Amino acid sequence: MSDTFTETTRQSWFSRIGGSFAGAVVGIVLMLVAFPLLWWNEGRAVKTAQGLTEGAAAVVSVAFDSVDASREGALVHVSGLAATTETLADEEFGVSAHALTLVRSVEMFQWREEKKSQKRKKLGGSEETTTTYTYRTEWSGSAVDSADFRQPDGHRNPGRLPWESKTIVAERVTLGAFTLPRDLVATLAAGEPLRIETGGEGRTGAASGVKVAGGGLYRGANPDAPTVGDVRIRYEIVKPQAVSVVAVQRGDSFEAYRTKAGTAILMLEKGTVAADAMFQAAESSNRVMAWVLRGVGFFLMFLGLFLLFRPIAVVGSVLPLLGSLVAGGIGFVSFFVALALSLVTISLAWLAYRPVLAIGLLVVAAVAIVLLVRRQRGTKPAVGSAPPPPLPANTPRTTPPPLPPSS
Repeated sequence: MSDTFTETTRQSWFSRIGGSFAGAVVGIVLMLVAFPLLWWNEGRAVKTAQGLTEGAAAVVSVAFDSVDASREGALVHVSGLAATTETLADEEFGVSAHALTLVRSVEMFQWREEKKSQKRKKLGGSEETTTTYTYRTEWSGSAVDSADFRQPDGHRNPGRLPWESKTIVAERVTLGAFTLPRDLVATLAAGEPLRIETGGEGRTGAASGVKVAGGGLYRGANPDAPTVGDVRIRYEIVKPQAVSVVAVQRGDSFEAYRTKAGTAILMLEKGTVAADAMFQAAESSNRVMAWVLRGVGFFLMFLGLFLLFRPIAVVGSVLPLLGSLVAGGIGFVSFFVALALSLVTISLAWLAYRPVLAIGLLVVAAVAIVLLVRRQRGTKPAVGSAPPPPLPANTPRTTPPPLPPSS
């Protein structure tokens, strides 16, 4: 179910100017965040890559059915069946399973507010904003505070969830002759639903009023027609299965490998995966993360520059068309300046590690700056430049003389 509420507000030109200068301060802050983020990300990516290269060269595959004392303190790769003899139980609801992990997910049916705004500039610099608020109900794993809604009446949520989601991990999980650390087992993503078929209405204590429905637990009148405040609980498990580990062998267990670059290597994947494949996946993940953070840094730089120069567009918005043209120009300039500054920052960060790549990025940044300067200058003659000299008197004409009048 959903409903909507619309309101229109107006902001004067002077108020918009004041807000744009406040936004300019925010823009400076965003730029101050972007520079160190880009620099730190490149250092992180380089150190991670160096650590993975070191680890790939040092790792040794060992058998899972015995502990070789001569490998103590070495980086090893082990594949085998991760198993446990334990039965995990969620005592609040009387749910149990033979598994490596048991995950309880709690959701509440709540109101959620979405808003969409449309702005329209007026002659004289004022701005009219029409905002449509849409309220719909949905399942959410966290409490939604309805006190912050624009129209809370009729859209009240109960508040905090009556129970929390949690993960239960087996105390002892073995990998052949080895024992897996619990924090490493916890990284295994649950994915197999645990259906609850029995239990009925006879639950007590904290779970009073909870019943079995749809393979999970439910608190409410009708699972097929939920109302605000209803709660549903679902379970997922990680069954005993084959896994592969890359870590330092410490006794009959494992711990993180500390590289010379200052990074840590502690990897676990589902299935029987070769060591080189695990390192290739980690290197790919490192590259993806590097590009994601580069994108974040560039966006912060672009947004910071746009906010910094936005007062110019607001001043020009006395005429709406002029303000739109100025804003478009500011966006274009901000994009290329942000691109140039981001590339320069990335290049300088890489300069000490990979000079060839750094020089290439600096060249690209220089090209971006040149293109920006050329676009700004266009074909206009420079201010104060002398006009072209007149042709000498004896210079032959380059155009034919006019024809004599016909008789």
